[in-house]
Amino acid sequence: MALTYLEAIREAQHRALSTDPSVFIYGQDVAVFGGAFKATKNLSREYPGRVLDAPISEDAILGVAIGAALEGMRPIVEMQFADFSSLAFNQIVNQAATHFWRTGVPCPLVVRLPSGGTPGSGPFHSQMMESIYAHYPGLVVLTPATVGDAYSMLLEAIALDDPVIFCEHKFLYYHLKEEALPQESLPVGKARIARMGRHASVVTYSAMVHEALRAAADLALEGYEIEIIDLRSVKPIDSDTVLASVARTGRLLCVGESFPWGGVCAEVVARVVADGFNLLDAPPQRLNARDTPIPYHPNLWAAHRPTASAIAESLRRLLRF
Repeated sequence: MALTYLEAIREAQHRALSTDPSVFIYGQDVAVFGGAFKATKNLSREYPGRVLDAPISEDAILGVAIGAALEGMRPIVEMQFADFSSLAFNQIVNQAATHFWRTGVPCPLVVRLPSGGTPGSGPFHSQMMESIYAHYPGLVVLTPATVGDAYSMLLEAIALDDPVIFCEHKFLYYHLKEEALPQESLPVGKARIARMGRHASVVTYSAMVHEALRAAADLALEGYEIEIIDLRSVKPIDSDTVLASVARTGRLLCVGESFPWGGVCAEVVARVVADGFNLLDAPPQRLNARDTPIPYHPNLWAAHRPTASAIAESLRRLLRF
C-alpha cells in the first residue's frame, strides 16, 4: 500500500522510538490527540511515557528539549505550525545552535516545522521559516520534497549530534505518495537531480520541486529540456551540484516559496555569481512568494506563491535572453 509524505514522517518517528531509548517526542497535543496533523497518531499508545504533551508555550517546549538533549536524550519537538517557532527563537538560535561551540557538549534535537501554505491558512499558519534558521551557524536545516526523503532525512536528523530544523511541507502531507520507503538515500547536504536537462537549471526545494517539475514538463512540449535540482537541505547547501548543473545549462532560475528578501534563493544566486560567473550565459534569476504577508483567500494565496505557470513564464524569459 502506498505511503503518504505524512505517513513517512510518522513511520520514521516510530522507527526511531523503537530503536533508540533516548528518543522521545514532545509538543502540543502530540500524545492522545496524535498531533495537529496526526504525525504522531497512536505513537503514545505504543511508546507510553515517551510521546509527551507540552504546555502551550513554545519557549518552554524548546527549553525542556534543550535541557534533555544536553543530558543525553534525543528529543523530537513538534511545532504545530512553523510560524509558531518564532516564539522559541531565542532558545533555538541563542541556546541550541551555539551550545556545542560554547561548551563542547552536543545538543542533539530535531524541531519539526509543519511549513508552507495551504488554501485559506493565512499569514499565521503558512510561512516558510528555513531562510531565517539557515542564517544561524550551528543549525542544520532540512527541506524534504519527497516521501522517501521525509522518511530517511528525519531518521538522519534524529541521529545527528547537531540541532536540526526539519521543514516538512503541509501541502505535501497528503498530496504525495510512494509505494515503499527507501532502502538507501542521499546523505544530508547532498542535492538531488530531480530531472536532467540542458537549456536551463531550476534550483529549488520542498513543495516547489513539484511545481518546477510541472513547469519543466510544459516547456518540454516547446522543445526545452529543463534541469531541476532539489536542494533537499538548505544548511548545509550543495554548491557543487548547483554549479555542475549551471555548467551544463548556462542558465539559472532559483525558486522558493519563502519571502524574497535575503532568502535561500538569494544565497544560491550569490554563490553561483561568485563561484561560477564564467558558466553563465544569462543573468541568474530568482522567483519567490510575493513580499507581502500571506493572504487568506485561496485565489490570493495561489497568486502569492510561485506556481508551475509562473515558473514556466520566468523560464521563458530566461531562455529568451
